[in-house]
Amino acid sequence: MSRKRNTISGQFSARLIEMIESPAYRVLSLSAHRVLSRIEIEHAHHGGNENGQLPVTYGHFEEYGIHHHAIGPAIRELVALGFIAYDKGTHGNGVYRVPNKFRLTYRPIDGERGTGSHEWRRIKTLDGDGGALAIAEAARNGTKKEAGKSISPVPVSAPHQCRFPAVIENSPVPVSGLTVPAPVSDPTSIFRDIVEGEGALRVVTDPAGPPRPKPRKPYGSTKRNMPPAPMPMAA
Repeated sequence: MSRKRNTISGQFSARLIEMIESPAYRVLSLSAHRVLSRIEIEHAHHGGNENGQLPVTYGHFEEYGIHHHAIGPAIRELVALGFIAYDKGTHGNGVYRVPNKFRLTYRPIDGERGTGSHEWRRIKTLDGDGGALAIAEAARNGTKKEAGKSISPVPVSAPHQCRFPAVIENSPVPVSGLTVPAPVSDPTSIFRDIVEGEGALRVVTDPAGPPRPKPRKPYGSTKRNMPPAPMPMAA
């Protein structure tokens, strides 16, 4: 008996012709195609089971030929276009590191009915605001700031967050809402004093200068260490 011509000699991963012809699939980038293929390989390594619990790390993607900086945009692109979903893992060392667990939306899930969720079918057009091209471009260009992490620096004009506003006498020079003292010829004649009233910190000058410390007595000059007085001699 002759062997059928439509048989495949090894393990394979099937895709629906409807999905391959869909607008979402036609706009996938090269990196997204490679990420999707690597997740399908992981699914095959699990015997076609455990969809939704497929651990694929960045190292696995890099071994498959995907550049490290292209992995994140490719994953966001596949999620936005409805081909995969995943549970985010945790960073750490050794046993504390948990990889991302991926799910293919066009594969069934263990213990659930149906052939998958097929979110890619929701995209009906190629162009336009809600088309596949716009969705893929927005997903690839997503940044950490959009994900909730702000990386913008503090503006220069921000108010100073000091408890006491600085008020400097002797020709103050304002800088960004603050004041700095003018140059002084004798810095030793300046000392700080907290002036009650408006709760401001003032810098005042004293012509006499700061109080000088008292001179210390030489060692052995106390009464305890002095020798006893000589006894008077008899006449």
